[in-house]
Amino acid sequence: MKKTLSMKIKRLDMFPNHFFGIAEINNKDYKINIQGQSVLKEQLIKLPMPFRDEKALLRLSGVNYDAFFEDIVNYKGESEWVEIDSDRILYYLADHQDQIDTIDVLSRF
Repeated sequence: MKKTLSMKIKRLDMFPNHFFGIAEINNKDYKINIQGQSVLKEQLIKLPMPFRDEKALLRLSGVNYDAFFEDIVNYKGESEWVEIDSDRILYYLADHQDQIDTIDVLSRF
C-alpha cells in the first residue's frame, strides 16, 4: 500500500451519532465528518481532491499513544469535505477520540 495523503486532525467533536471537526491536508483546512455506514451498509470515503483507486485503506494513528486502527473503504468521489462512513471507525473513535491525531489514506498503486 502506498500513502496517498495524510490528514492531521485539528479538532474532532463527538455528537450522538457522528464526529465533526477540522482536518488539515497539505496545509489547508477541511471540514471532516465521520459517521456510521449508510442504509446501503457501504463503508466509504469522499475527499476534497481526486483519488486514483476505487478502494482506500484508512489508517488512524496517534503520535504519543499506542492507538492504531485500519479499515478499508470504497472511494465514492469528490466532496467539499472529508466524508467517512464506517461503523468500525465510528466505534473506534468513540473509545479513542483523544488519542487519534492523524488519518492516512493509502492506495494500492
